[in-house]
Amino acid sequence: MTSAISISKLTVIRDGKVIVHEFDLEIESGKILGLLGPSGSGKTTIMRSVMGLQRLTKGAIRVFGTPAGHKSLRTRVSYSTQDASIYRDLTCSENIEYFRAMQGISSNSTGEILELVDLTNNRKQLAATLSGGERARLALATALVGKPEILILDEPTVGLDPLLRRDLWKLFHRFTSEGKTLLVSSHMMEEADHCDELVLLRGGAILAKGSPAQLRKKSGHENMNSLFISLVEKQ
Repeated sequence: MTSAISISKLTVIRDGKVIVHEFDLEIESGKILGLLGPSGSGKTTIMRSVMGLQRLTKGAIRVFGTPAGHKSLRTRVSYSTQDASIYRDLTCSENIEYFRAMQGISSNSTGEILELVDLTNNRKQLAATLSGGERARLALATALVGKPEILILDEPTVGLDPLLRRDLWKLFHRFTSEGKTLLVSSHMMEEADHCDELVLLRGGAILAKGSPAQLRKKSGHENMNSLFISLVEKQ
């Protein structure tokens, strides 16, 4: 498999505080890579760095062999932030149309995108009146404009009920079956088994990385929360 994202020695220091330190990672095309760790562990900073939105203190990031943030990547990589990036005074359809117009994209229709996230029946509904789960799905829909090859999703399932989380993960796996690459963050260790590969983070540094099965075998812990705690205690 080829690498979709390559991160080498990524270090970010803000206001004298080390946010991410000497972070190395290769993400294979067509895989889901999960960044798991508590708030403040560096997950969002890493994602912003991959998007080219974060000033790096040191290190390099390449996406499809191109420096992160290069204009040629704008339609190939999409980012959904933890706070839903939607306009509450627009309908679902209008939100999609706005993002399509901003990017000058016509490769997938508004109806097609809304159908993907099961919001067809909400197309004329104002975003302000959507439930939390529906807003999360609309935010994901805006990230799907233009059929990006890489999706960077910051806490996409936070605050959702178990059924909605299950449905979103089914959709994420459908994306990878179509060849997309996903970088997904979460502070919930139970999300681990939905990912092909994991990076467990704390304080901007890697505690462990590998597949869920590899991490369990190496640590001797079946429960991912217990596994994470044991790694922290060994530091």
